[in-house]
Formats: sequence, structure tokens, C-alpha cells
Amino acid sequence: MKSYIATLPATLLILALTSGTLQAQGSPQPINAKRVDVVQLATGYRASKIDGAPVFNHSHDKIGTIDDLIIGPNNPVPYAILSVGGFLGMGTHLVAVPWNSLQIVDRQMRLPDATKESLKALPEFRYAPD
Repeated sequence: MKSYIATLPATLLILALTSGTLQAQGSPQPINAKRVDVVQLATGYRASKIDGAPVFNHSHDKIGTIDDLIIGPNNPVPYAILSVGGFLGMGTHLVAVPWNSLQIVDRQMRLPDATKESLKALPEFRYAPD
């Protein structure tokens, strides 16, 4: 009896795979693929490595930390959410800056003309509820 129960899942899987094609729900979506230089792309910056990275200004003062990367629902332009001020996550001020305003110099994130004070003067960014 135990061997019959043990082989039941395998039998059901074989039947499902051989009984016809499996259909995915929804309609097919076209993919507009474009050739990418994957070797060059691999030397880029991953979001997982950017998250938590310090941000410096032109004087090499640390002015904040990258808290997140976000893309709006109607605009594909990415924004960096910076955490400014505070200590251990308490009292931090989150601000959104366009990704293209950041510079990557010597593997450091820089917002050249910014200061902690100028970033704190920006409107506070708040995440929408899930």
C-alpha cells in the first residue's frame, strides 16, 4: 500500500506531461528584443549593490544613502530614493532624485552640487501603501 501511495505523485506528473500541451493563462505578449552587449552590461551596477550605497557630493562629504530605486507607473524614468540624516534609520528624511542626476565616479555615487541641507529641503518622499 505504501509503495502505491509513493508512486502516485510521479504517475500524476507523467500523465499531466504526456496528456497534451499545457496552456498558460492569458494572451501571448510580444517581446521586442534588442541585441545587448552582455559582456559590457555585466560590468554595470546591480540594484542589489546600489541599495544602501552612500552618496557623496563634490567635496566628498557623505550626504545620504540610497534607500531604493523606483520607477513610476506612468513614467519609465528611474528615481533614486535617498535617505538623508537620521541615525540607524530613526529620523531619516527620504527624498526622490532622478537617477540621471547621480554620477558614478570611481565606483562611488555622487550628487555633485547637493548638501544634506539642500536634500532635507526637498519634499519628503513617502511610499504608497501596498
